[in-house]
Amino acid sequence: MKEITKAQEELLKALWKIDEGAVSDILDSLPEPKPAYNTVATVIKVLEKKGYVAHKTYGKTHVYYPVVAKKDYAHHIMKDTFKNFFNNSIPQLVSS
Repeated sequence: MKEITKAQEELLKALWKIDEGAVSDILDSLPEPKPAYNTVATVIKVLEKKGYVAHKTYGKTHVYYPVVAKKDYAHHIMKDTFKNFFNNSIPQLVSS
């Protein structure tokens, strides 16, 4: 899995919450203060290029949906944290 930014992760979380939706649907599910529509559209396209999101087209509307399950992403993050911060060492993890 490719690394994503906090902003990308927040949009991915919003998409997991609604299952699928257009950019406006994703924007509606975000807390205040909401980013600009164009910002959300750009970040979603980046997530799509990284393989986290895909879309279906209905006329001129793209409906986005997550390709990576929340559980799989959480597993990746935990594994990466364990490796990078604790050198794959359970004693280091526990002592922390």
